[in-house]
Amino acid sequence: MVTRELIHSEIENLNAQELDELYKLIRQLNRGKRKSKKKGVLSKIRRVKISGPRDFSVNHDLYITGKRRA
Repeated sequence: MVTRELIHSEIENLNAQELDELYKLIRQLNRGKRKSKKKGVLSKIRRVKISGPRDFSVNHDLYITGKRRA
């Protein structure tokens, strides 16, 4: 038997209360999948690549005026 058929045969033996519990469990599993697929803001920010000189914050005026190059 395939896993799906085995699950169906077990479900047929459950009473109403057990079916409710099973339904809640399945909903939790599905919500967990959706949440894990979403990326948070911090993980998106980590992917941002900024190019510039190492001391950009210290000598930014020199780079803007062209007196210094990266």
